[in-house]
Parts: sequence; structure tokens; C-alpha cells
Amino acid sequence: MENNLLLNRITINPEILTGKPVIDGTRLSVQFILGLMASGAGINEILAEYPNLVYDDILACLLFASVALDDNTFIPLNKQSA
Repeated sequence: MENNLLLNRITINPEILTGKPVIDGTRLSVQFILGLMASGAGINEILAEYPNLVYDDILACLLFASVALDDNTFIPLNKQSA
């Protein structure tokens, strides 16, 4: 699927989850989906748990995060001694 079509699956509305990016038509935030994946949940597991989602919704979350990170300047944090 084309990137623009995937990104159209993510919406930002100040009245839904205080403006966090969510999967269109849901209250599932991009952050929540990424958190599930970071905790080890696979795409099929997420789709089984949330049957109203489709594979492209997960891809849209990943693409959204990638684009968001690409558009920001990051300053490395200094390592501090423990």
C-alpha cells in the first residue's frame, strides 16, 4: 500500500485521547500499538486481540512513528554513571 494511504489511517483529533495520533475510527493510539509490539506482541496477536483492526492499521502505526522520528532533531543524552 502507498505510504500516503497508510498515513491516512492515522488521525489526530484534539477531542480523541487529547490529540494523540490514533488509528482512524478507534481509540487505539499509535503509542499503544507500538507499546504492545515493544512488549513482544506480534502483529497477528494484536489483530486477534482487536478484531476491528486490519494489517494495514499496524503498518500505518509503524510508518507514522518512522515519519515522526525522521522529522525531529534528536540530541543524544550523556551516559551517567550508576
